[in-house]
Amino acid sequence: MTQTFPIPSPADWRAEAEKALKGRPVEGLVHLDADHLSTRPLYGRANATDAVFAPRPSDADGRAWDLRTLIEGDEAGAVNAAVLADLEGGAASVILSGAVLADSEPMGRALAGVALELAPVGLEAGIDGPDAANALAVVAKGSPRAKLMFHMDPLGACAVAGGTPRPIEDHIRLAANTAARHAGAYPEATFFLATGRAAHEAGGSAGQELGFAAACAATYLTAAVEAGLPLERALAGTVLGVSVDAEYFDSLAKVRALRLIWRSISRAFGHETPARIEARSSRRMLAARDPWPNLLRLTAAGFAGAVGGADAVVLDGFSRAAGRPDAFARRAARNTQLVLMEEAHIGRVADPAAGSWYLDHRTRDLAEAGWAEFQRIEREGGVIASLRGGAFQGRIAASRAAGQRALAEGGGQIVGVTKFVDGDVRPVVVEGGAAHPPATCSERCEPLTPLRWAAAFEGETQ
Repeated sequence: MTQTFPIPSPADWRAEAEKALKGRPVEGLVHLDADHLSTRPLYGRANATDAVFAPRPSDADGRAWDLRTLIEGDEAGAVNAAVLADLEGGAASVILSGAVLADSEPMGRALAGVALELAPVGLEAGIDGPDAANALAVVAKGSPRAKLMFHMDPLGACAVAGGTPRPIEDHIRLAANTAARHAGAYPEATFFLATGRAAHEAGGSAGQELGFAAACAATYLTAAVEAGLPLERALAGTVLGVSVDAEYFDSLAKVRALRLIWRSISRAFGHETPARIEARSSRRMLAARDPWPNLLRLTAAGFAGAVGGADAVVLDGFSRAAGRPDAFARRAARNTQLVLMEEAHIGRVADPAAGSWYLDHRTRDLAEAGWAEFQRIEREGGVIASLRGGAFQGRIAASRAAGQRALAEGGGQIVGVTKFVDGDVRPVVVEGGAAHPPATCSERCEPLTPLRWAAAFEGETQ
């Protein structure tokens, strides 16, 4: 005999909710976020939005996504050992940072034994991105199958540093000319990283992060075309960046929303192109006094990036807030992704979030908030003018203050920091790194200074 169950209506749910709330209004369950978007307690057919299907366009060489590792270092031999260990341990691609990017000679030694045709290598060189890109091009020795990721992002570097050695337009033109110069020799290469990470790490909202990424992407595309790069190549050579944190529903919705925003941007440029999205774990969510609970936060971030459909996921070491992660911390970050991929099988479904009324609604809300911020930046004269005038930084400051105020008033908890605090914290080992003096800036703007939410409760100054 088939057992059937009644399907409750929204009115039935409301009656039960009012009973559980014991006289408190159901409307009190509606929450507003930093973008003034509402999150309702119930989603269903009655308030459904159009369904969203935003899968990653293809797999990463047989894997659900590209497991990408970040390796920083100033000594080529140590970096090379770390690169080979991470690739042998399950990473599919590498991002390099540190003094080894200064020239092709140390970079070449750092990448000794790495087949650039099989293992993509990216750069995190800040305002020196074009010089590092030239060095990587030399290391690749003209191999047309080399999978290079130059990741040039002068706008992000400018926003964080609060200025650039020369006018920012010069740095953007240099990046675009560098891309155009290497495009023919390296057809597999990507050139720009258009990311809202600077906004996120400074305490910005999801909409602000997405809008900044979109504004950077439009600026880089325009500069690349002006430098002589074909539009299709410029679009394919732009990687989008997004931060993911322990708020995994919002994080995965951000990834999906960024794919929708890019669809609109590429259509506006006249050639719809699938997005390439790199999701990186947030540093503002990390704790320093007791870094071990960061493992939980990083797992949630990795889950969000994978379920959201990022093409590549980069998880930081859990000890990042205390210093440069060592081999153990990198191994833990790498293995977290391997467990999500090969044991939890997170990537077995093309778009796991599709069909959820709540996540579809949240994806569209964040996409609209990001697009609205992008349009606001464009009305201010573009991202360069907005940064110079401080308008964008002012909006970030307001979001940052609201987040700090909410935590101070108990509106959220940080495990291991404000709740479930361990009185006997086990120490962690971190690597030392050379201090790099800040570059001299001929042009200045208000910096988007990174923060950690936990710092206010750990006795540190922001």
